[in-house]
Amino acid sequence: MAIPKHDDICIEVMTMLQSQESIPLKDFIEPLKVHFKLTDEEASKMYESGNGVIFYDRVSWALSYLHMAGLLDKPKRGVYKISIKGLEFVKTPDKINSYVKKQVEKRGSTKQPKKEKLSDRLLFEETDSESTPQEKLNNSFNNIKKSIYSEILSTILSKNPFEFERIVVQLLQKMGYGGEIKDSGIVTKKSNDGGIDGVIKEDILGLGRINIQAKRYKLDNGISREEIQKFVGALAVAQSNKGVFITTSYYSKGALQYAESLNGATTLVLIDGKQFAEYMYEFGLGMQVEQVVEIKKLDADFWDQLKNEN
Repeated sequence: MAIPKHDDICIEVMTMLQSQESIPLKDFIEPLKVHFKLTDEEASKMYESGNGVIFYDRVSWALSYLHMAGLLDKPKRGVYKISIKGLEFVKTPDKINSYVKKQVEKRGSTKQPKKEKLSDRLLFEETDSESTPQEKLNNSFNNIKKSIYSEILSTILSKNPFEFERIVVQLLQKMGYGGEIKDSGIVTKKSNDGGIDGVIKEDILGLGRINIQAKRYKLDNGISREEIQKFVGALAVAQSNKGVFITTSYYSKGALQYAESLNGATTLVLIDGKQFAEYMYEFGLGMQVEQVVEIKKLDADFWDQLKNEN
């Protein structure tokens, strides 16, 4: 039997979850293999590039699309359960794929009015039929990254707030702040943090310091001007002129304007959820390489030295 497409997998995934509280991604593979009557060879077939198993990848995307459409919940990373809306749709399975397609297209629409919310900045980009293969490849790569950015943020929101503060300090160190200084990153104690969640020492004696505020908010719960003002006040108390405010959400217009209005005596950097996720991805903190796609082009030096046909 041919390896099923991800939309063919969606209905069976919903049926499986209807009778179980939750299922990890890896535990879908064998039952779905049996359901679709795949041979071992078909179930383990790799993409021509050698980067990934086709069937596993399609199951993974089926789950991702169902989650994007709100038919599945993720109680924790890599684990799926059917949502309340999903329980309604499983009664009419013939409507599942059309609904999922509609919801995913909404996420990908580039014609939506511009909004301030972070979730709108993580929407998928649509590829039109006139795009070149290279443009389609780049667009797909960007959409995959956006999916991972969303997963980074949703995973962090499922963890203890203290863990976010620890990750923020680790990320700044990974980005090169603190250099080779031993114990350059410090997460302050909650009982006496004075509005400072972490500190990066820039030199051995600790004379230069970057103070950090980390706010783990839901994606569309923005940071206000007042919260930025409080952090600037905390910097003044700490006699510091360098601060980094990092959040999993976004900054209100007033917050951004206030940060821009600060005079040169205080250097304040604001990093929102999307930027934070991008840095996590770029600097590889908590990430591992899943696939490497190699695309080749003609070597002009090689071909140009060959004689042309008269």
